[in-house]
Amino acid sequence: MQPLDIVFYILVLFLSVIIHEVFHGLAARYLGDRTAEHEGRLTLNPISHIDPFGTIILPLLLVLSHSPFLVGWAKPVPYNPYNFRPEKWIIRWGEAFVAFAGPFSNIVIFLIFGLFLRYFEPILSFLPFLKFIVPALGLINIIVIVNIVLAVFNLVPIPPLDGSKILFSIFPKSLASLRSFLEKYQLLLALFFILFLWKFVSPLIEVVYRFIVGI
Repeated sequence: MQPLDIVFYILVLFLSVIIHEVFHGLAARYLGDRTAEHEGRLTLNPISHIDPFGTIILPLLLVLSHSPFLVGWAKPVPYNPYNFRPEKWIIRWGEAFVAFAGPFSNIVIFLIFGLFLRYFEPILSFLPFLKFIVPALGLINIIVIVNIVLAVFNLVPIPPLDGSKILFSIFPKSLASLRSFLEKYQLLLALFFILFLWKFVSPLIEVVYRFIVGI
């Protein structure tokens, strides 16, 4: 990528992970917990969401190592499942619901912009004044790629990623000790995954991209 593309990629990554975290907080508030709201985390203000490693150091290391994909995360939005409404489905699936809300935000973003790219030419034939958007199609493409990367990355079922919380919701209570063990070493697990296993998952990004954008 060109230097300007890299800067835009990082900017989109930063904004996308912020939206991702805000959606976690909104999902928790929907279930009855207002912890994120009380701590001022239901905001798009980037200062409230910066995680030194996930937001700054990791993306920078990936740029310097010429990684084909950049990933990262913001500071997790806090929530307290004990504040959830005592409804049966929430007790069983509340944590998974909150966990999935983050990747869901990225799915919505890449679907909106990806389908726009897919059907841009037919749209342009009906709305020719949209020609001014043509120079920005490359930037829109970056928005699509970044959010596919974030959705796929965060749905991987290892701590601290959202996919792990969805998986843990399926776990029987007898495996609670295994969850505690995995979460204890979650940073090491995340680094191991990024350095050694991400290359086996990343081809899924191209599959999703081609399916949505049609290229």
